[in-house]
Amino acid sequence: MRKRLMLPIAIIAVSGTGPAIALDLPARKAGLWEITMTMEGRNIPMPTAQHCIDAETDKLMSSIGGEMRKDVCSKQDVQQVGNTYVVDSVCKIGSGTTTSHAVVSGDFNSAYTVKVTSKREGGPPMPGMPADGSSSMSIDAKWLGACAADQKPGDMIISGRKINIRDLQNMMPAMPGGAKK
Repeated sequence: MRKRLMLPIAIIAVSGTGPAIALDLPARKAGLWEITMTMEGRNIPMPTAQHCIDAETDKLMSSIGGEMRKDVCSKQDVQQVGNTYVVDSVCKIGSGTTTSHAVVSGDFNSAYTVKVTSKREGGPPMPGMPADGSSSMSIDAKWLGACAADQKPGDMIISGRKINIRDLQNMMPAMPGGAKK
């Protein structure tokens, strides 16, 4: 079964790279995932995140990613090439436009990798980003096993802080099922 997968909004916000990466990909295996982001050419340390998921919370992350993508991206082409997914997108974030190319590979049971190159044009300069607006990012995710005893599905642990995707959903009106204004 194919579905969308979204890297949680919190980790994308930390990266400052522009659009959230919401793709048509296989579902991730339930349990605890460790996600590491690496930005080439930027002096901004990227935190490692842990996500405790089950099928329901992975699907919830998917619906949030789909809403964000629909609102900001004029183009989101996804092509499957063998076991690899190639995504080309154009998204308007604030007063800037980001054009991205992503290559996703892995089995979503034990590990997957996302390699993204992007170019941002327009808008104010982004802190820590090269002057020409280009960036390259790698996201490496690996399945660690069952979630810890103090974790519940939907928990995201970033820089020692834990938030559940359901709580995040209730704080943000634009999210599917989120709080209304």
